[in-house]
Amino acid sequence: MADETSLLLLKPDCIAKNLAGEVLQRLLSHGFRIRGIKMLQLTDELLKEHYAHIADRPFFPEVATFMKSQPVIAVALAGDDVITKVRDLLGPTNSKAAAKGTIRGDFGDDMMTNVVHASDSPEAAAVELKRFFKDGELFDL
Repeated sequence: MADETSLLLLKPDCIAKNLAGEVLQRLLSHGFRIRGIKMLQLTDELLKEHYAHIADRPFFPEVATFMKSQPVIAVALAGDDVITKVRDLLGPTNSKAAAKGTIRGDFGDDMMTNVVHASDSPEAAAVELKRFFKDGELFDL
């Protein structure tokens, strides 16, 4: 097992439904550790960078509008194989296809309003963590 850190974004629907505590508790109950956490309002610039892989798609403006509709909570979550384990706990990106008992299956609505973004690989996590956390904002606990 590898000790990893993943970026999670508790999305606007998570904030609007007041689910942040429930989602964090579900994740922390699996032995993961918070290395950093903060609430922020996403900007167009940050969204274009974070979603560069879809920024030229026709649906991107809708994604950007949604992601700016409420603040998000960025979490640096650490633990053994945290990237794979968190994605399993979340369920598939499309909440409609997520099983009950998963976070997205219990709280998500669809492909976009799916409660949480989570890094999908160690490489993506490294880039995303630098995007959302400055030097000195992550702690080794």
